[in-house]
Amino acid sequence: MRQALVAAVCTGLAAPAIGTYLVQRRLALLGDGIGHVALTGVAVGLLTGWAPLTTAVVLAAAGAVAIELLRAYGKTSGDVALALLFYGGIAGGVLLTAEAGESAATLNTYLFGSITTLSSAELRDIVILSGLVLIVAVGLSPQLFAICQDEEQSRVSGLPARVYGVLIAVLAAVTVTVSMRTVGLLLASALMVVPVATAQQVSRSFRLTFVLAMLLGVVASVAGVSVSFEAGTPSGPTIVLLALAGFVLAAPVGAVLAWRRTRLAPFDPDARLTADHDRAEQHPHEHGPGCGHPAVRHGDHVDYVHDGHRHASHGQHYDEH
Repeated sequence: MRQALVAAVCTGLAAPAIGTYLVQRRLALLGDGIGHVALTGVAVGLLTGWAPLTTAVVLAAAGAVAIELLRAYGKTSGDVALALLFYGGIAGGVLLTAEAGESAATLNTYLFGSITTLSSAELRDIVILSGLVLIVAVGLSPQLFAICQDEEQSRVSGLPARVYGVLIAVLAAVTVTVSMRTVGLLLASALMVVPVATAQQVSRSFRLTFVLAMLLGVVASVAGVSVSFEAGTPSGPTIVLLALAGFVLAAPVGAVLAWRRTRLAPFDPDARLTADHDRAEQHPHEHGPGCGHPAVRHGDHVDYVHDGHRHASHGQHYDEH
């Protein structure tokens, strides 16, 4: 149980960390495609006698690079390239597993996770790989965020956009293989996406979303392992269902926060405001806290919205703009 909790914490941190970049790039389903390729890697390990985690990492990374290159240089669209990974990965995995003489129960261990059967060697590999993912995801966050936000602008500014794009794909591959004994290859993508989607309900900044998603991932993973131990349920589905429950609880909170932001800032927050003001010596209403009109921060003062204008009190007069 101690080993399971350590693995849960590592997975809960690493999966949402790289998942934040995937969601930002609108590649939320990339983890699913990589998971199917990793299944073939697991089957290669079972067939050859090598460590399944090692072969899964190698093949998953190769598949991630292939789909990134297909998306960037090939004529195949992103969804078609993902479909190719889906079908080829799972077909190759099932075929090679059968050739290795393994049962369906062995395959299910990797498809849906079996965190309580981790060996010490597997736990060590999970800790090392998760640490590498976190170091890169945090250490290169400015560059990776720039690529995810606007790849063309990043390329113009001198960043090697293609290199960083491949790096994100490889990190996703490593994260999926790290998660395969925790939540399983078929559910690893859920742990990469759901905590991020939950964090986005209550956060508007990338940095806060990044940190909050990792916190939610750890909570869901640790709680899922604990609940599965007490209730006797499979750990992978339990973790994912708890993560989804968090999203369901956060969605109405996010809706309320969005409504409040809209009411308090009725204008486009990204719009540039002019410095020109119309001076009004008299105003029929005295604005202030509790006056009932929305207050909007503007530079070093506060404007009050009234009759379609912003009014700001300056000494003995009001500025209207």
